[in-house]
Amino acid sequence: MRATSLSAWTLLLGAAVLNSDITSAQNFPSKPIRMVVAGIGGASDIAARVLSDGLTASLGQPLVVDARPSGVIPVEFVAKAAPDGYTVLLSGGVLWQAPYIQANITYDPIKDFAPITLALSSPNVLVVHPSLPVKSVKELIALAKAQPGALNYGSAGVGSSSHLAAELFKSMAGVNLVGVSYKGAGQALTDLIGGQIQLIFATAPSATSYIKAGRLRGIAATSAQPSAMLPGLPTVAASGVPGYESILTQALVAPAKTPPANINRLNEEIVRVINKPEVKDRLANSALEVVGSSPEQLAALMKSDMAKMAKLVKDAGLRPQ
Repeated sequence: MRATSLSAWTLLLGAAVLNSDITSAQNFPSKPIRMVVAGIGGASDIAARVLSDGLTASLGQPLVVDARPSGVIPVEFVAKAAPDGYTVLLSGGVLWQAPYIQANITYDPIKDFAPITLALSSPNVLVVHPSLPVKSVKELIALAKAQPGALNYGSAGVGSSSHLAAELFKSMAGVNLVGVSYKGAGQALTDLIGGQIQLIFATAPSATSYIKAGRLRGIAATSAQPSAMLPGLPTVAASGVPGYESILTQALVAPAKTPPANINRLNEEIVRVINKPEVKDRLANSALEVVGSSPEQLAALMKSDMAKMAKLVKDAGLRPQ
């Protein structure tokens, strides 16, 4: 009798939990959602503001963009947020790459986050100050080898896509460039325009307007193949560094243990919104290409990219800073 009673109680308790989860999912979201991004003016910030209007209408609640300093600060903040789906992170690969090159990381990319979707991708673009006497990757490599340590590259922080792209270039091209770390892409580009640094592997969304205006000179795209996002620019790989590739990704994640129903709701709405023609056009104008993966596909990408990152760090002799 006692065993039967316990079994019945367990079934009732399980049904109650299931009903609670269903009710929670049906009511989600019932308040504003905060989308945390890294750096004002960077690719994540630009993408989040394009997505904000569409998702606000789709979810029926305001989606508030919360831009914080670049690097791991936004990641660590979201890792500690309540696992309820009301705080999410839109981040580049820094989320899962930073632990390999930055010391004292306080989060685990796999254990502390629930993947939602790989939303967008974009190549970086190698840009230089117009006064620099180079118009190609080969000319840049020649100048860097003739003047080792004389050229400074800017980045949006340790672990950012601009930092990793530059370090990969240094390793594969065999050149000595000095890195200057900033709190965001906007500051790095401002100093590049002002001539305080000589080059940057900028995100395409943040650099294209300056290239079009002639304030910066685009040298090459970091994608494996020429990108429609950067018409007329050759790739780094085809311009003197065979095999080079560095792609900017924009992934959405939530804190671990966020209810799966809420993750699925966010995935469905985000993928639906970014595939709307008017949203795709706005994103394309900012050099961002729509992907829209499942949570499982993003999880697989993160694990694969982490394996590649481990090899890059080992081969390049990089150490956590």
